[in-house]
Amino acid sequence: MVDIHFTDPKVELLDSRHHAEAAVGNVDVTTHAIAALRDALCGDEEYERILLKAAAGAGKSHALRRMVDDALSQPGCTRVGVTAFANKQVFPLAHELGKMLGKDSVCLLVAEERLPSVPPATLGAATVVVSYKDCPPEATVLLGTTHKFQGIASWLMKSIGPASNGERLFDVLFIDEAWQLPLHRYQQINRLAPIDVGVGDVGQLPPLDPSQNPWRGDPGHNPYRAWPTNFEDDAHTWSREMPAVWRPTAAQLPVWRSFYGDWDDLNCVAGPGDRELVLDDPGAADGSRAVWEQVGTGVATLVEVDGLPDAEAPDVDLPLMGALENLLDDLLDVGFTVRTTAYDAFGIPEGETLVPARDITDRAVIAVLATRNQAVDDAQEIVDRLRAKHDLPEGWIVASTVDSWQGQTNVLTVAIHPLSGATTLDEFNSAFGRLAVTCTRATHGLLLLARAGLDDLLAMAPARPGTPLGEPGTRQLPRQTHQRILKAFSRGRWSAPLEASVS
Repeated sequence: MVDIHFTDPKVELLDSRHHAEAAVGNVDVTTHAIAALRDALCGDEEYERILLKAAAGAGKSHALRRMVDDALSQPGCTRVGVTAFANKQVFPLAHELGKMLGKDSVCLLVAEERLPSVPPATLGAATVVVSYKDCPPEATVLLGTTHKFQGIASWLMKSIGPASNGERLFDVLFIDEAWQLPLHRYQQINRLAPIDVGVGDVGQLPPLDPSQNPWRGDPGHNPYRAWPTNFEDDAHTWSREMPAVWRPTAAQLPVWRSFYGDWDDLNCVAGPGDRELVLDDPGAADGSRAVWEQVGTGVATLVEVDGLPDAEAPDVDLPLMGALENLLDDLLDVGFTVRTTAYDAFGIPEGETLVPARDITDRAVIAVLATRNQAVDDAQEIVDRLRAKHDLPEGWIVASTVDSWQGQTNVLTVAIHPLSGATTLDEFNSAFGRLAVTCTRATHGLLLLARAGLDDLLAMAPARPGTPLGEPGTRQLPRQTHQRILKAFSRGRWSAPLEASVS
């Protein structure tokens, strides 16, 4: 392996706020959302929807819990619903709300076949039932997926009656990960409460492929679009953006801003130098040392590999996966420590921790992400080999499609750039959410790998249209947007082929 030189990102970290100065922005917006909900509950305003837009890692679940707690303290609210598209989104909310409000006040409704997958912590914090008949009438918070609520809402109404409004099951329906829920699904539950509150990351993948629009004769209507986009200009909708993110390093903030470029403001609670990945034995990493030292600084890093044998296809690129395996094997041979600054609820630093990466057990440490299933199958084989060779616990290093990993968090992301090996931009490799999710999962380090030639591709490929956020139809990244995003990365190039070292 040869030495590699990295160029600095071409986008500077300007006009950014950190720590409490950044966190207070989210607190302020959430407080205004709470005030808007109070006004709606007491009849001072005619809001039917409240939308709280978040970037990835903004702490939106904390904001949702604040709003639930405040709503239940209002005289015009005796019962709320909390829902999302998937159980993996609902279960953590049931756990946190149960801890906050008490087990008797929080009831999680699940399908019988899903009951074994409810985490023990959630079973201990909330009342968990399968049948609507077992839902306690004194529960003030009911949780379930949108499909579950659609199926049992009428039976629940007969069993426990309406909320204080006298007509509907809930006084307020909270929808987590709202931008993952398609409009046609929302239309099945939007009559369960007079007020709906949507909270979510606007940069995630669409709920279904929005290009599949059978109503192309009416471009303003697409039942597959994320439902909040249908109401952003509605007079009865209150909408704001949360202007801070907690997840990324300060050095990665330009990447976040490149995905949320139409926002007025976006800042990062983590300050410069607050997080770092430190090699345990820098001298032992040989040629890959420069890569991991660069990634460890927290700067988003892109490595383009030149001189590789041809790939079978962009999504079947064993030579590039071999380079990835070689890098990870070197890193695991050396070992690394995770340095993290801790903050209180207001973003004020409370000291730092130094934890050997192998001692982290509460989340995935390394996530290997790819866009297509075949590439993930290859990545899974790499993960299995590395886990066996280095005696790593289950879940410490994972392989996943980007689509499946959205909503998850890990320490270090190693991913194949969606455009690697491509000869043109298409609907799949230029999907906004796919690249956004890839780049916004990590708390400490982000490394993208690609075959050399991204700049040539973006310079030569025919232009493709890109649609603004909220417009029906495909939302793609035109080449100018791709070029802007790449400017936020530190970039290096290998001029020699790499071979996997794991046996």
